[in-house]
Amino acid sequence: MRNLLCLTSSPRRDTSYSNLVAMRVLKELREVYPDATVTIRDLARGPLAHVDEDFAIATRSIAGARSVRQRELLAQSDALVEELVAADAIIIASAMINFGVPSTLKAWIDNVVRPGRTFRYTKEGSQGLLRGRRAILVLARGGVYSVGPMRSLAHDESYLRTVLGFIGITDIQSIVVEGVALGPEIAERAVDVAMRRAAPVAGVLAAA
Repeated sequence: MRNLLCLTSSPRRDTSYSNLVAMRVLKELREVYPDATVTIRDLARGPLAHVDEDFAIATRSIAGARSVRQRELLAQSDALVEELVAADAIIIASAMINFGVPSTLKAWIDNVVRPGRTFRYTKEGSQGLLRGRRAILVLARGGVYSVGPMRSLAHDESYLRTVLGFIGITDIQSIVVEGVALGPEIAERAVDVAMRRAAPVAGVLAAA
């Protein structure tokens, strides 16, 4: 494994549970692959522009990018795609916000899920172009969604697995840190459990 890409997106930044556990996962992977190149992209500190008319024209128009801003948006999207394509493994840290992923992470997804670059349309349907890569999802949630009546509302994991699968990444491991808003003791236990899962999950990724 030569290249590792780590995406963080929590607005809580340095106090983020998802960021904390993701850094532990990254540490475990770096111990297995000490020579790997590591790219960390903090989407909270460096948010991307959301998709707008200029982005649509720049990435979908036959004529290509026209204005200065359109050319800049296309160049940025191309760079993000190349960064993803170069990665052998991707760590995505996401805090659940209103049952989904942060808008900063969604903006990154909208920049990299592009026809002809990360997927293509065929007569048999769409086909992901990033097969052979692996992903680890680190998901932090204020409540408990993995079991019980709230399970159907855990759209963060289902969405990320769906969109990654769409571009061909189907080898996915998840670490969930949940119940962190239910009190400091519960949060501490949740983080401890997640931290102890970091090494086994990284080991599975390394052995696959």
